[in-house]
Amino acid sequence: MKIGTVTGVVWATRKASCLSGQTFLVVKTPEGEVVAADQVGAGKGDRVLLALGSVAAKYCMESPVDAAVVAILDPTQGQD
Repeated sequence: MKIGTVTGVVWATRKASCLSGQTFLVVKTPEGEVVAADQVGAGKGDRVLLALGSVAAKYCMESPVDAAVVAILDPTQGQD
């Protein structure tokens, strides 16, 4: 899992039927940018938790995705 920040949205005019209704977000991580399927309703500027690889596909009902946003991180918690 990785932490990243949502920087934008990817729009697809055509996509596989198993991805119908799915929103894709651009998430910036320390290693670079990732396109992730949004499972929680995140928006631009949100700090999020990403699931990657086969774990991400399980969150998306076995759809062919490599990354999924699975949590929006609370900015007020865990900061010292």
